[in-house]
Amino acid sequence: MTRLIIDGVSKTFGQLRAVDQVSMRVEPGSIHAFLGPNGAGKTTTIRMCTGLLLPDSGTISIDGMDVVKEGPRSRSRLAYVPDEPHLYERLSGREFLSFMGRVYGLEAERLRQRLELVSARFHLDGFIDTLAEGYSHGMRQRVVLAAALLHEPQLLIVDEPLVGLDPKHIRVVLDVLREIAASGGSVLMSTHTLGVVEELADTVTVIDSGRVRFNGPVAELTSGSRLEEVFLRLTEDAGPGDP
Repeated sequence: MTRLIIDGVSKTFGQLRAVDQVSMRVEPGSIHAFLGPNGAGKTTTIRMCTGLLLPDSGTISIDGMDVVKEGPRSRSRLAYVPDEPHLYERLSGREFLSFMGRVYGLEAERLRQRLELVSARFHLDGFIDTLAEGYSHGMRQRVVLAAALLHEPQLLIVDEPLVGLDPKHIRVVLDVLREIAASGGSVLMSTHTLGVVEELADTVTVIDSGRVRFNGPVAELTSGSRLEEVFLRLTEDAGPGDP
């Protein structure tokens, strides 16, 4: 079964048609890149996938469950990491992870095991017991990514996951995304880092001014050309910004 299906989705804010008949599919065991200039409609589309926004038309389903009609069930299958990592300033990283684990419904022993695992995977041990108010952007990003993986989601949606990370932890995150796909999970990744798309992604959707310009394998998009050249050619008439 296809993990994520976006079928003819549109969203309008006032006079701005931010997303216009967007369709894409993300398969199990794959990493799907979502590309477009600032204001192309990527964030609006992602927010509709997570249930934070409702589409005006079209449908979105996760593992066959409609995100509007079966919201709680469909959302239990996913985790979302936005481009700005938000933590509770007066909680430590450990307290935040424990809180999120309970939100996801993990039992105490399972939460303890998963917290230990994700903390080690994202190298949180040096600061996990200090308050988040003292964290750098990169530290916050790592904690939020760790929290997203606590309940082992089938679909991970990440918006610019590498911003603020040093080279060592960029490699950690890329390895984790590969591991998710290798284990049968799926990743939808919005990014401006085209080199990462070439290295990591199986398939790609390019969007500009709310409309899809390309859907398919990364290799088919590039066909021997550099991804940057193809991307700029597809999006040379960038439209207005996302609301």
